[in-house]
Amino acid sequence: MISTLVSLSLFVMAAEAGKRGLCWPYYNKPLNPSLFNTGDGNVVAIYDYETYAPPSSNGDGGLGFIGMQRCTDCPSSPIASLASLQSAQGWSTVFTLNEPDLSVADGNSAYVSPSDAASWYQKNINSLPIKKALPAVTSSTNSGEGLSWLSQMITACAGSCSYDYINLHWYGNSFADFQSYVESANTQFPGVQIVVTEFALGNPAGGQADQVAFFKSAFAFLDSATYVELYFPFVATSPSLLTANGGSADTVVGTGSCLFNDDGSISAVGELLV
Repeated sequence: MISTLVSLSLFVMAAEAGKRGLCWPYYNKPLNPSLFNTGDGNVVAIYDYETYAPPSSNGDGGLGFIGMQRCTDCPSSPIASLASLQSAQGWSTVFTLNEPDLSVADGNSAYVSPSDAASWYQKNINSLPIKKALPAVTSSTNSGEGLSWLSQMITACAGSCSYDYINLHWYGNSFADFQSYVESANTQFPGVQIVVTEFALGNPAGGQADQVAFFKSAFAFLDSATYVELYFPFVATSPSLLTANGGSADTVVGTGSCLFNDDGSISAVGELLV
């Protein structure tokens, strides 16, 4: 991993030019994120759902690493170490809680009530001297989930949660639905910047070709949306690694949105990102 000062400098300079990032799973050690760091400033960030540096063949690849406290207290990322890890590694941004709005656990997240999330956030996140994102919520329209859950958390915060971003996930059937979801979040939470840290079509019949068409439209929309700060297509891995390690992701999302090919080269979707 490059030094804290160099990492921060690269992130700040690149962030002025681009807003794209890599969503990097824990099983990605054979892959090299620096393939996306082409020097043109399009891909600027990387996160791995944890507070430890990205597992890869080349550290963070010269990209700005964003630590994530994905659960209230994880064995892999203990909450007691959050502040010291941020200070030691020099993140300029932190992401928090992965899909706590889902009332039925999906294996990658655990439900947290909006009021408990607000209390947890105030205790553990507020004091970090960096930019902060509220928990990543799904695009579920079920009562008490998705943007509804987020609204309830903000209400529970009663003005005492310090945050810079709301954090969105989306899986669905069309670009039009994706655009509508992001725009509705902006309408519901005006004046707050958005990060989209997971998104793709839900296992489309056309596989990679359908994902390529979707991402062409999605990237253009997100790049032009002034209220979107960063976005991370799902997912920066290879089809074989996703199938072997990604739980049900290969059936829910498919492998066509992977940013790498099985030989470690950049895929057709990944080429759109750079």
